[in-house]
Amino acid sequence: MTTHNTETAAAWDALPAVVRTYLTAHRSADVAAAIGTFTADAAVTDEGHTVHGREAIGTWLGSAGSEYTFTTEFTGATATDTAHVDVLQRLEGDFPGGVADLHYRFTLDGDLISRLVIEP
Repeated sequence: MTTHNTETAAAWDALPAVVRTYLTAHRSADVAAAIGTFTADAAVTDEGHTVHGREAIGTWLGSAGSEYTFTTEFTGATATDTAHVDVLQRLEGDFPGGVADLHYRFTLDGDLISRLVIEP
């Protein structure tokens, strides 16, 4: 039996509400709102390091990228199913290289995020 993953393009308004809430909170540095989008045992991987649980995610959110000034722009998204969404964001700022396109790969558990992997 063969299964096929089908990717569907998604506009900002078509993203799951929890993903939009997280991205908006992250962009505005609203750590409390961002933490509220995760399950209690969620994991986040960024720059090759993984943190587990809301407390560790809160610490990561409070410090991630804090040494740089940058803007973030939603450039597109795809969904392979209702639990997996890949959002592409363009960051521009005073970090090395000045521009980066990053994938925010979300795994959802109901109305919350259980896993987030941020990578090029």
